[in-house]
Amino acid sequence: MGSMQEQYEYRFRSMTMEDLPAVCAIEQENFTQPWSKQGFADALAQNNTELIVCDADGIPVGYCVAYITYDEADIVIVSVSSSYRNQKIATTMLEKLIEILKGRGVTALTLEVRASNASAVHVYEKLGFVNEGIRPNFYKAPTEDAVIMWLRDRVDESRTRF
Repeated sequence: MGSMQEQYEYRFRSMTMEDLPAVCAIEQENFTQPWSKQGFADALAQNNTELIVCDADGIPVGYCVAYITYDEADIVIVSVSSSYRNQKIATTMLEKLIEILKGRGVTALTLEVRASNASAVHVYEKLGFVNEGIRPNFYKAPTEDAVIMWLRDRVDESRTRF
């Protein structure tokens, strides 16, 4: 399948209401407790959020959602359609999101990730996120611990890109 996707031109941009049918389809595909269309619409309407998508020839194939509180942001969703994984879409979306959030004055980012999701943990670590704890039984369906990861603006750490 990889050769089909390589023909697409990927574009990273702000999410719009028109993206919600495709975004919700990916959400249903990837999560046992997906956000609703109204949940995404509500997030789009707020000033303290950043929602970005990656589209392939105009069709969303991935997205990220972050909530901003003062100088911190919580990345609550990073999702890529299963047909488009392993093409650095999540990494590139996160790099773009970090750049946008930094421009909005954010100096620290956090997220939770399923403890069993080694590929996602690897992506976050490559971007400079560090494991700072565990939230026991954070996820449901199935019940699983979350790894709490942070990326902080530290000028003394050369690995941190933030």
